[in-house]
Amino acid sequence: MHRAIAADTLAYLTEVDSNLQQVAAISNQLVSALVDLLKCPSVEARRAAFRAFASLAANDEDIRKRIIDTKCLMDRVVDGLGDDNKEIRLAAVRCLHSLSRSVQQLRTTFQDHSVWRPLMVLLTDSPCTELLTAASSALCNLLLEFSPAKEPMLQQGVVQLLANLASRSEPDLRLNGVWALMNLAFRAEQRVKSQIITALGTDQVFRLLADSDTKVLMKTLGLLRNLVSPRAHTDTMMALHGPQVMQGVVLVLEGAHPPDVKEQALCILGNIADGERAREHIMSNEDVLKKLVGYMTHPSVCLQESAVFCINNLTRRGEPGSIDRQAKLKEMGVVQILQQLLSTADPVLFNREMNSDSISRVKAALTQFADV
Repeated sequence: MHRAIAADTLAYLTEVDSNLQQVAAISNQLVSALVDLLKCPSVEARRAAFRAFASLAANDEDIRKRIIDTKCLMDRVVDGLGDDNKEIRLAAVRCLHSLSRSVQQLRTTFQDHSVWRPLMVLLTDSPCTELLTAASSALCNLLLEFSPAKEPMLQQGVVQLLANLASRSEPDLRLNGVWALMNLAFRAEQRVKSQIITALGTDQVFRLLADSDTKVLMKTLGLLRNLVSPRAHTDTMMALHGPQVMQGVVLVLEGAHPPDVKEQALCILGNIADGERAREHIMSNEDVLKKLVGYMTHPSVCLQESAVFCINNLTRRGEPGSIDRQAKLKEMGVVQILQQLLSTADPVLFNREMNSDSISRVKAALTQFADV
């Protein structure tokens, strides 16, 4: 009992203090002592041990590796995920969440132990919001680009599971659902992106874009950005869902949002502007073009820069229809605005790289108009 209390106290003290985590982890005996606690029949002891591991592994990669490399530890975590006791399951999930922050272990140990299986069972069967929140947080990490767990999870229906989470009334569950889908969409195959859009549905996407929680909105914009990039996927996605994507972007640009939110919406336009056919969704929309030109002179530099990036993609020389696009934007005063921006010489907009051939975004955009 005393050991359980000690482990619980350790978990509490080290939960948010990275310095204390490192100090505590110096002891060679600590990790093995906590593993011994996981073997105890006592619920309090096992719960405390999982909590301590979760706190110790919260920030430091070396500590995570030491914990994960401990013999039988991952087996104990997997067992804990399926334990009959809800408190044990919750503590094991939080432990897994901390350990899953390790990029290297996601590629190796986590695949060897198929931790995604019991995690998906929890997400499917658990009615407990606290447990669902912890499990979906861990799932976000398991769906990062380099994780080998992605494909088997796709085969087991993870997209629909996450779409269901994204429609929940609890903000944390919506956030984790969208966040995991955003991770899943990053550099994903076209088939996966289509699955995501189909599972979510455009109505739900609009609801998420109107979410009162800014974190949910930002992850939804991140999801859309990943869906319409890279360039090879831009035209296909916009051919299928172009009007809805544009409507969603306009919804955000017209909302009372801070610059960092609107910047993400402009970045989506920048990706769309990179598509050979997709960019026509922008060029044919007078309202969007006026907004884009307006953001070029916005007081926020991040919005200026994103707008200029989009203009640069729209007017890129040598691409089909570029002269017509250049002429239209020149009529709207874009060249004059670019020249004004150039005269301000804002160091953020210029963003010079080390090599001498690098040019600023503004200069790059201006060079596109040489033919008109």
